[in-house]
Amino acid sequence: MIYPAMVGGASPDAKPGDLVAVYAKDGRPFGSGLWNPKARVPLRVLHHGEAAVGEELFETRLGEALDLRQNLLALDAGTDAYRVVSSDGDGLSGLIVDRFGDTLSVEVHSLGIFQRLGRLLPIIHQRLGTKRQVISVDDFIARVEGIRFAGANDVRSVRVREHGVRYEVDFDSGHKTGFFCDQRENRRKLAAFVKGKRVLDCCCYTGGFALAAKVLGGAEEVTGVDLDEKAIEQAKRNANLNQTRIEWVHCDAFSFARQMQRNNTRWPVVILDPPKFIFSGEDEIEGKRKYEDLNGMGMNVLEPGGLLVTCSCSGIIDMEGFEALVTRAAYRLGKRLQFLDRTGAGADHPVMANCPESRYLKVIWARVW
Repeated sequence: MIYPAMVGGASPDAKPGDLVAVYAKDGRPFGSGLWNPKARVPLRVLHHGEAAVGEELFETRLGEALDLRQNLLALDAGTDAYRVVSSDGDGLSGLIVDRFGDTLSVEVHSLGIFQRLGRLLPIIHQRLGTKRQVISVDDFIARVEGIRFAGANDVRSVRVREHGVRYEVDFDSGHKTGFFCDQRENRRKLAAFVKGKRVLDCCCYTGGFALAAKVLGGAEEVTGVDLDEKAIEQAKRNANLNQTRIEWVHCDAFSFARQMQRNNTRWPVVILDPPKFIFSGEDEIEGKRKYEDLNGMGMNVLEPGGLLVTCSCSGIIDMEGFEALVTRAAYRLGKRLQFLDRTGAGADHPVMANCPESRYLKVIWARVW
């Protein structure tokens, strides 16, 4: 991404959304990208190198993204819910596409990408056999990018499968594209640790980890806690889809953990998967404090030697920084912490070497005494 201060000049005939040639300071060809002079990111470089590229670049990148999911990862064998295009991770900055059953859930962050949806989405539908689509453009992004989008979508919900677990994806009330595909492999990994155990899933959203623990892992008892009332209602429907019983609690995770600590209630397995606490450098200090406090409270309701699975989706913090926050929470409480593993998003959320900041999801697996 090239920000305004980095742009020395532009050809007067370059229109917003155009695929333009990019030149370095010394005049040498640098690459090609999408141009939008009014946007916060006026130039999104899609191709690096001296060779000229045209509109065929979009179909090429889309084909590479589809080949990764269908052929190399063979995702269709285990799920019909996965990321098809992951913006910069697939060399298509500004485009996010998730596949949910027969429906594509599309997030657009770039005028140039929006202008090309009519050509790109039919390609995906043809390759995946999907039939419907839900397109969303954040209101702020629409204003700064100059995207005119009415926002009307006919698809409200769809049912999907993931490693034998069934979920309903609600596009009207769901966050982001409707369902967090990035945690898919972590949900499956959790299942291997919980057989016959009691599990607490804090910030459970629509029940991803909770259902994986009960249905896949054979947990004895699962409790899911979330402050979002609509998410809890969706979680209940998801449990019914799987004909399983989970205790759902509509409550703030901090308040719930404090009350359980007072009640001396402990769990052998605790999952912490909160929403994004840090959006910019301005709220970094407060966000880090929230992460440390939440992890401390999670440890306080964990049985000695129990498994803590703690997550962060704040891209500003890297894995080492997040691990340091978890460590501080443990040391502050006088607890012993043993790291077992560090994971992130599934391989359908790839990271390009020239855009490491897109590696946003961090998951730490640890035992605590």
